[in-house]
Amino acid sequence: MNGDNKFSIKYLLWFLDMVVAVICFYAATFIRFQNFRDMYSKNLHFLVCVVIIFVASVYSFGVDYNRDFMKRRMPQESYALIKYEMVIFVGTTVIIYLINIGSTFSRLVMFYFAILDYILTLLSHHFAKTFLGAYWKNADTAVKMLVLTEEKFLEKTIRHLQHHLDINYRIVGAVCLDKDMKGEVVRGVNIIADRKGLLKTVTIMPLDDVFIYTPDSTQNALEDVINAFQDMGVRVNYCVELPGMRGRTSVDMIGGYSVVTYSKGTGRYRALIIKRMFDILGGLVGIIFTGILTVFVGLAIKIDSPGPIFFSQTRIGRNGRRFKIYKFRSMYIDAEERKKELESQNEMTGLMFKMKDDPRITKVGAFIRKTSLDEFPQFLNILKGDMSLVGTRPPTEAEFEQYNEYYRRRISMTPGLTGMWQVSGRSDIEDFDEIVKLDLQYIDNWSLGLDLKILLKTVSVVFKGSGAS
Repeated sequence: MNGDNKFSIKYLLWFLDMVVAVICFYAATFIRFQNFRDMYSKNLHFLVCVVIIFVASVYSFGVDYNRDFMKRRMPQESYALIKYEMVIFVGTTVIIYLINIGSTFSRLVMFYFAILDYILTLLSHHFAKTFLGAYWKNADTAVKMLVLTEEKFLEKTIRHLQHHLDINYRIVGAVCLDKDMKGEVVRGVNIIADRKGLLKTVTIMPLDDVFIYTPDSTQNALEDVINAFQDMGVRVNYCVELPGMRGRTSVDMIGGYSVVTYSKGTGRYRALIIKRMFDILGGLVGIIFTGILTVFVGLAIKIDSPGPIFFSQTRIGRNGRRFKIYKFRSMYIDAEERKKELESQNEMTGLMFKMKDDPRITKVGAFIRKTSLDEFPQFLNILKGDMSLVGTRPPTEAEFEQYNEYYRRRISMTPGLTGMWQVSGRSDIEDFDEIVKLDLQYIDNWSLGLDLKILLKTVSVVFKGSGAS
């Protein structure tokens, strides 16, 4: 299981376990005393509950008893939880006696707690596992993996991975490096390219991970391929260590194989979880404001020009995933058709289109673009997880189809409502390579502090009305 999901599951289960522990403790107290009035001291019981949470947290993070959560069957799950309850019972008992409150605390409460907590934690883990399994069966949320190997290892490697990969992985294709097998199917997996056409093919496909198994090839023979995938922002999992490679290197297990993982960008998964929590909060607040704005902006759009209030377009998200981006409509409904007539007036160098005094923009559209009001419906994209509050600019499909490996890496992070390009005068930039440079600068230096800095700068830019058109 990759690092993102490991940390997500760890914190999800810890939170779930703590909620269950608190519920079970209060239930055990009520069973013992039949009410909450006749207990010796409410403060004493509150303190014991805090000790239980402390012991359970130390065990959860110190021993990491849930590290094989998705692989554990019911007998293994039961055994793991029996050890968990014993540690809580013994650890809490020792601590409350050391702080000299054990003599006044009912031992029956701990006994009832242990039984209730075991049963409810077992049930909560079962439902969590069922939910996560259903979530990862969705092709879009699964980790999309490409297999690179040689002809004589192809079927064996795919079979082994299919039997040993965690549930959150999906093999989206394979490449035979020493023979042209493009178009063939091995164990239900399509051979999508040969060695020669590999990079051209994968540059425009949704892809998160690459697994390479080439024991008969030298390390130098695939160094260019690994570097190219890193430049795209795709994780590379190689079965043989390649010394001196660029990027972050870590040793892990993929489908039962020992691998050395090379990647660029952030690996701070705990910080990414916090980032997502802020996105959800920001998305909820933004949706409320969007609802209010729709009443006024929607009416203005309808009066100004015929057509829908909202505009949607397919954009490219993290690692090539397609999603529908939403905005308040700022152009006439035939804007896409008219774009072809205006290509000769493009003021942008590179893959993007930009034109001063674009005749496709309505009067209301010019205003909501200047004030960035057209962006508010994207809070729905943020809430859905397609976008983040801060990130890189999401390209169109037409732009993405022209990407090379260098450009591809800018989509290795979730696109954002705002970003480095937004606070650097986005409409004053006339070179697409400059936008790519800013996006990669953001990816390589990402932190929660940088996100906060960009958000504050964005507020300033929007109120000044600078860099927008």
